[in-house]
Amino acid sequence: MKKILVVGTTPDYIEWIRLACPQKALFLTDYPARHKAAEEAPGPGEEILTCLDDEEQVKSDLHRHLQRWHITLQGITCFDCESMELAATLAQDFSLPYPSVESIRLCRDKYLSKKLWQQNSVRCPRVKLVQSPEAVYGFMEKTGPCVIKPLSGSGSELVFRCLSRKDCEKWTQVMQRELKERQSHRLYSGTTTWFLAEEFISGNEYSCDFMVTDHGVRIIRLTRKIHGPGRPFGTIAGYVLEPYPCTDFSAELLEQALHSGAGALGINHAICMVDFLVSGDEIVLLEMTLRPGGDCIPHLLRRSGRVDMISLAVGFAGQQSVSLPDEPLNGRYVGLRLHARKAGQIMKFSTDRLREDSRIREIQLIRPEGHRVALPPADYDSWYLGYVIFQPAEGVALEQQCNEISRELVLETV
Repeated sequence: MKKILVVGTTPDYIEWIRLACPQKALFLTDYPARHKAAEEAPGPGEEILTCLDDEEQVKSDLHRHLQRWHITLQGITCFDCESMELAATLAQDFSLPYPSVESIRLCRDKYLSKKLWQQNSVRCPRVKLVQSPEAVYGFMEKTGPCVIKPLSGSGSELVFRCLSRKDCEKWTQVMQRELKERQSHRLYSGTTTWFLAEEFISGNEYSCDFMVTDHGVRIIRLTRKIHGPGRPFGTIAGYVLEPYPCTDFSAELLEQALHSGAGALGINHAICMVDFLVSGDEIVLLEMTLRPGGDCIPHLLRRSGRVDMISLAVGFAGQQSVSLPDEPLNGRYVGLRLHARKAGQIMKFSTDRLREDSRIREIQLIRPEGHRVALPPADYDSWYLGYVIFQPAEGVALEQQCNEISRELVLETV
């Protein structure tokens, strides 16, 4: 029996894959993830519960399971940053296609990836390793406004913009405190007191999923990011699914940037996600990750009818041919992230106003009543409550509609 090994994935994705790709996957799952899951557990032959922090234990549990259930692995995939190095090690052990550990480490290190891009003439922000407010301010004097962020990590977590010496002092103190608090987190394991100062470049910000193979680069989806008011710097309020190619740039320009950016990091066969800016007539790469985009993006793609991104990644891992829709995007779709506006324990949700809004196509809340919210920078996870997918009305600014819809979720906290 042949299976695709899905390494370290969350129970909601496991349920998605089981429904969309029945009997095709074997799940390697961390004990705590399954213990806290609301979703029904797979059958004993479909899932291996283990400690993903212990590589030798993982290998032992995996080999024992494969022998017991007479399973042969035909591919490996991973949707979680914390588990990608483990997936790469297992892929090497079983001689299966997957990006190398070196490429994964280069992608995760926001300093090394940009230095390599610069060496290979790939446009990206200027960067410097720093560990003091004086060093941040010195960098800012050369570049203008700058951003500080951890060397690893994901999304907008611990990302701060500095416009003055006072900002440099304030945000450096916050960065140092919060990095210390995160030492036990798998994503930040090995984090030092060093962090990154990065040139701030203004422009429209996008993310996209793409495949890189021997045949070149192929774009799977393109989304423009919406930055909402009243949220910490860098927080994404939502994503607008855009047609490709986009009016902001040519297809050739983006594909060349992605091909060069991936090649500089040693990536030659993978599904990747990239964040980039369009500034003037330039595409500026920000970060590249060796997995498809997460958050509400797979749900946005599925609701729009474009592609089932999770199933596509599983098929790609199994070396199946991938088909994408050729027809243009039919209407605009927006994935709007819902955030709590204040800390405390949630006593009551009301989605009545959301359900009455004719623009809404899907509502998904991931927190139950009783959930306790802490706000950034202490916690970037608990304040995220879920998402809605909507088709915007014509003639009204998109940011305005996002703000309107966000306020339609009513919650009481104490």
